[in-house]
Amino acid sequence: MDGAAPRGDEHDLGPDDAFPSRREVHGKERRPWRRRLVVALVLVLALGGAGAAWATWHLNANITKVDVSQAVGTDRPTQAPQARGAVNILLVGSDTREGDGNDAIGKVVEDPGQHSDTNLLVHLSKDRTWATVVSIPRDSMTKAPPECSPKAPKDQWVTRQWNHNYKIGGIGCLIRTLEGNTGVRVDHYAVVDFRGFQSMVDALDGVKVCTSEPIDDRESGLRLSAGTHTLKGKQALAYVRTRKSVGDGSDLGRIQRQQAFLSSIAQKATSSKLLFQPTALFGFLDAATKSLTTDPDFGLGTMKDLAESVRGIGLDKIEFVTVPNESYAPDPNRVQWQPSADVIWEAFREDHRLGEKPSASASPSPTASPLTVSPADVSVDVRNGAGVSGLASQAGAALEVQGFTVAGTGNGESRTGTLVEYSAGQEEAARTVAAAFPGATLEEATGLGKTVRVTLGAGSKNVVEVENRTGTQALPKQPVKAPTPAPTPTPTIEARAADADICSASS
Repeated sequence: MDGAAPRGDEHDLGPDDAFPSRREVHGKERRPWRRRLVVALVLVLALGGAGAAWATWHLNANITKVDVSQAVGTDRPTQAPQARGAVNILLVGSDTREGDGNDAIGKVVEDPGQHSDTNLLVHLSKDRTWATVVSIPRDSMTKAPPECSPKAPKDQWVTRQWNHNYKIGGIGCLIRTLEGNTGVRVDHYAVVDFRGFQSMVDALDGVKVCTSEPIDDRESGLRLSAGTHTLKGKQALAYVRTRKSVGDGSDLGRIQRQQAFLSSIAQKATSSKLLFQPTALFGFLDAATKSLTTDPDFGLGTMKDLAESVRGIGLDKIEFVTVPNESYAPDPNRVQWQPSADVIWEAFREDHRLGEKPSASASPSPTASPLTVSPADVSVDVRNGAGVSGLASQAGAALEVQGFTVAGTGNGESRTGTLVEYSAGQEEAARTVAAAFPGATLEEATGLGKTVRVTLGAGSKNVVEVENRTGTQALPKQPVKAPTPAPTPTPTIEARAADADICSASS
């Protein structure tokens, strides 16, 4: 339980197939077939044209399902209203040597056990028009729950190497660590081992790679001249795992090669006639599902539904990025995330593409429709996150004259802008509160009960009248102003499109 996947995880994988609809398989679809194929980098495996009942049952039975909800815990992030419908899938590749096809890879003497050597978080947009895949370096040093405890509060978390979370507590611990450090909720997970990776590459009849320098790796036996090559199972696995003998020998360099490889898989899958051949497609899916471990809700049916919903995404709308990182001072062989990493996590939480500011319509407007809850029925807790004395109490007074009950005021976490938080079921009450704070962001939280919490940060606007206020007393003067936030340039996150030339950014 604790999330320990019986078979281990995949290795470098994340994506890998595209699945045509029944109409496409029979050639009756007029739209360009490339656009109509399901993008496999989500590793969302659908039955497609091989749709016999027996095949469906067989493929679904191949998948190992592990419930890790207890290991993940209950204090999980909630989706922002504008992101509801978006999907986040954690794809993990492990270095397990257990099981047929994995035991021939070779033992790791210095650090035995299963590790999540490849970690990909896939975000599928709410409108299913784009996807972003972020690679998390295996050597990242982040806060993590002690002994992978599902109940340990975050102020008790310890610093630990990323891929050891899986070793200690399995996929459940890895998900809890990811969610706690990013605020991004993981909806599903999928794990594939070495054997599964090799089988899927072989089912595609090999995948093309491009290397700018010769590779001679003694550990894996991989030898390649500079240039392009089509690699099959064992060679492909060796290529995506090779680290010390290529480039600077770092895991970061390996991530670049893995992203290029995944792009190549997506390109091969969407151009391969294999996807129009039911027998070959079934063989591919059979190979993939035999080495797949997922959460109980991520069975073949869910995968097929999700695959159908993303069939319109083109390769140019799929981007690969790596968590921005820097050397970890206590150990230069490890890395730590840079503050700019939150640009990625914020984009996932709020469902917008990297480098794009969400449009005004992306966030629900408090006044988009008539307010349905009277201020007299709302309890508000006001927090000052702007660092200016008196801001919270001033806002509280302006709320009270409109009929709100102010449960308390005080200091809150430093932030920019106004955040209105509410528990499930209190959406309409929160909308009434947010109407008093121009530009406020609404966000669901836990543990607030019927109280709505407002945190005022730098750049917050003073309280205004709401349309359904009670009483006629004028709002008190509000001389205290939140400071103007210092302009901070948005960090540039380098991204690789799935349709990019495989020889670009190669080793």
